[in-house]
Parts: sequence; structure tokens; C-alpha cells
Amino acid sequence: MESYVERPPVAALAGVVRTVWIQRTGDSAYVQRHLPTGGVEIHFPIGGRPQLVGPLTGPEVEVIPARTTIVGVRFMPGTAPPLRAGLDDLVDQRLDLGDLWGGLVDRLVETMALAGTPERALLILQQHLEREFRGHRDPLVGEAVRALMPWRPLSIDALADHLALSSSQLRRRCLQSVGVAPKVLQRTLRFQGFLALAQAGATASGQRGADGTAGLAIDVGYADQAHLSRECVRLTGLTPGELLGGTVDRCLCGHDHSASYRPFLRARFVQDPAGRRT
Repeated sequence: MESYVERPPVAALAGVVRTVWIQRTGDSAYVQRHLPTGGVEIHFPIGGRPQLVGPLTGPEVEVIPARTTIVGVRFMPGTAPPLRAGLDDLVDQRLDLGDLWGGLVDRLVETMALAGTPERALLILQQHLEREFRGHRDPLVGEAVRALMPWRPLSIDALADHLALSSSQLRRRCLQSVGVAPKVLQRTLRFQGFLALAQAGATASGQRGADGTAGLAIDVGYADQAHLSRECVRLTGLTPGELLGGTVDRCLCGHDHSASYRPFLRARFVQDPAGRRT
């Protein structure tokens, strides 16, 4: 059977890498739907050629061959291993990592193929990233990412003023370091915030009397459930009901994404009517 196990990165990569994972397919090919997260990803099939997936602006459907084991790394928005081009040149692209990093990828492929277990291979990949490609971040873009989280509603003009940048300067720096404009990043992070709450089985705060999916949509900044539905179709190709199976639960793929969404939930601060932190 297909399996997917997600976990936090090693401590040295915390704050740079959002999550790491191991995915195995069974005796049949597996159709995987990748969603925009605001960051880049490394997909490393054991014994195969690793790829870098650039920032996505819509869904990417991949057919993973049968009996394949992949270890993966998902970077935070605005952080990535050094690349020859700005991230705006890599949007919605999937590139052979060897074309970006050169011959050292061949050595890494060989080392990971001899690791013995996927868990050991994933550790080797993380150690390599820590040693050779320490994540780098434009500090102003890092602050922009934090400010654009769904729990902190803020207009792009207000964000530029807060950072003492012009709107055009903020846009240029986000395109270089994130790959997309600030407004696109904000929309992506808002939807990721919704998925984080759904994955965690969170209860809506009851703003405007809404609960369930509609309540969670309002909690992350959507005007209403219809607004969420439009964005969900744009970002995933599916309606919320199709993505979540008609319930506020985990997505229909059955994967546990809690490690990936934990950084989003840490940034959330909501008080219920009794003043308790949720």
C-alpha cells in the first residue's frame, strides 16, 4: 500500500525547512496532487534523479511509479538552497537538481542509494543541506512572510509601509526570494492556514455565527464560504468538499500533514469568548 510519513526537520534546519517526509508507493502507480505552499520542495526518489519543484501557483498532478520511495524536503516561503536564478524564474517548474547543483548531486544520489533505509537516506539529505546549502533569507522578506500569515490580516500597502519599502520594492524582493508577488503569497498562505485548521480538526471561533467549513474560512480571512470555494478551486483544482471529502477533516488522500501545518498553528493566536487560548 501507498504510505506517506511526514515529520519536522532536524533541529539545525528548523526555521528554514517546514517539513520533511518519506513516501512509498505499493504495487500500483499513485496519483499525487501537489498544492501551492509558498515554498520550494526537493523530491528525491531513492536510486533516482532528484528534482526541485519551484513555487506553485496552482495544482500539479504527478503520477508516481509503483514501488517507488521518495524522501522530500519542503522549505519555508522565502528560504531555499542557493540557486543560480531567482525563484521567480522557477515558478511552476520541476527541474533536475543536477542542472542546478552540478556533479555533487551524482555523489549524493549514490550515497543515499546505499543508505540502507529511507529514514537514513532522509537524514543524509538533511545533513547535506545543513552542511552545503544553509538556507538564506532576506530578513525583510522573512518579516513579510510572518506578517502575511492568515492570522494577521494586513494589506500589502500597509505591509510595505511597515517594512519602510515602496510597494514596487516589496514586490521585487518577494519575486526574487519567494517567486511570487506579495498578494499571491498572501492568498497561498491564507489557504494553507485553512488547511492547517482542517487538518488539526479545529473548531471554528464562531465569528459571524458561522461554524464548520464556513467558520474556519472566516477565521483565516475569507469573506465567506463562497470565497473559500473559489480560492480552493483555483489553488487545488477541487472544491473544498472534493478536497476534504465533505467534512472538516484531513484531505481525501488520507495523509497526515500535521507536521507540515504545525508552524502555521504555532503562529495562530485566537481567544474564545472565555479568554482561553486555542
